[in-house]
Amino acid sequence: MTKSVWSGIETPMLARLKAFADHLARSPLHLALLIGIVAELIFVFRIGVPTKPFFDETHYVPAARALLALDIPRNTEHPLVAKELIAAGIALFGDDPWGWRLIPSLFGAATVMGVFALLMLMVRNTRAAVLGSVLVVLNQMLFIQARIAMLDVFLGAFIVWAMVVFLWAANGTPKQVLWRWVLGSVLLGLAVGVKWAAIPYVAMAGLAFIFLRIRDTRRAKKKLFTALSSKNQPHWAGLGTVQGLLLMAVVSIPVYLATFAPAFFYQVNPLTLSNLIPFQFDMYAQQTQVLSPHTYQSEWYQWPLISRPIWYFYEPDPIQHAGVLLVGNPLIMWGGVLAVVLCLIAWIDTKAIRPGAVALMWIASVAIYIVIPKSLGFYYYYYLSSIFLCLALPMSFDLLDPQRKMGLGEWFAAASFLLFLYFYPIIAAVPLSDPQDFHKWMWFSTWL
Repeated sequence: MTKSVWSGIETPMLARLKAFADHLARSPLHLALLIGIVAELIFVFRIGVPTKPFFDETHYVPAARALLALDIPRNTEHPLVAKELIAAGIALFGDDPWGWRLIPSLFGAATVMGVFALLMLMVRNTRAAVLGSVLVVLNQMLFIQARIAMLDVFLGAFIVWAMVVFLWAANGTPKQVLWRWVLGSVLLGLAVGVKWAAIPYVAMAGLAFIFLRIRDTRRAKKKLFTALSSKNQPHWAGLGTVQGLLLMAVVSIPVYLATFAPAFFYQVNPLTLSNLIPFQFDMYAQQTQVLSPHTYQSEWYQWPLISRPIWYFYEPDPIQHAGVLLVGNPLIMWGGVLAVVLCLIAWIDTKAIRPGAVALMWIASVAIYIVIPKSLGFYYYYYLSSIFLCLALPMSFDLLDPQRKMGLGEWFAAASFLLFLYFYPIIAAVPLSDPQDFHKWMWFSTWL
């Protein structure tokens, strides 16, 4: 009797769940929104802890306050977009931890949805897209950056969505191509307005466009100069190669310069049209100055190894001990590098462009910091690279298990989730019972 009662309750519930799952499978947009909402809930849980500015919030929160008050320029070595967005959060939600961090958390959720959209456009596979978006939540780098008022979460969101929009434009009608290309260029301009580390990605977008045009021309067995034409192009129809590159520049550069508008209204040392360009050289001088050695400095080759994470926050006191360690999820960080190698091999062996593209994204994102003139490096520079690892992993699982019979991706995600839970206390400032408790998570002496 009991069994039949429970069956009557369970069957309609299971039927509704199955119908909901089927709807999500047919509607990638709704699935992406659901994933974004879940990610946001994960990011905002206890986002008010620590209750005071920590790590680089001590620079960017005062700079955001200065933008709201328009009193005096602060943190002039970086452009304004991220600080404008933090200021918007303060204006909307208050000058407290929620006000500082809520907008960054929303951009973190947007990044998760961007990874889903990017994989859907690249591989047309819902399972791979869901896996990539889950892994980027669990990689711990995004989780931490989405819960602190720093620049990087904004940089990542604009870069990922610029990539999405440019790919979205590839198969549109000529009118769709044009406005989507303009939108992608706007996003690139905003990315540079967050941090100059976006400039190489603008260059890479242009190079990728040229490369794909040449590839399409060779596939069609046409003369190479036809790659410049806007006619009969299989991708970005109606957009000439030179026209596209010029449009990218003509849109993104003015957008970048327009983001300095509030600085014209400072009470002290306001910008003027005559010193807007010279100010860019001042920023360059500040960003390339030789800095004193720092406790947490690291080199680019250390980042994939997670050999020098950063304590963003640690506070031992008689009442509460808690910390935030910027440390990537080891399974995703190390497994992701192997995935990049596998994707690179697949590209070389089979000329498969998609695995090659994600492998090159990661390689280029690290190579940037070999080239740019920075006197010090830090592990959070690896943030964008950690996102690209979460694109390579789903592709590598499809290469290893094309029929998806072994469930490699699901097992990997489950193991990554367990590691995320293991590290959660020291990435989310959960109160510890003893000032020395953090040693439980110190796998290597260099993590101290």
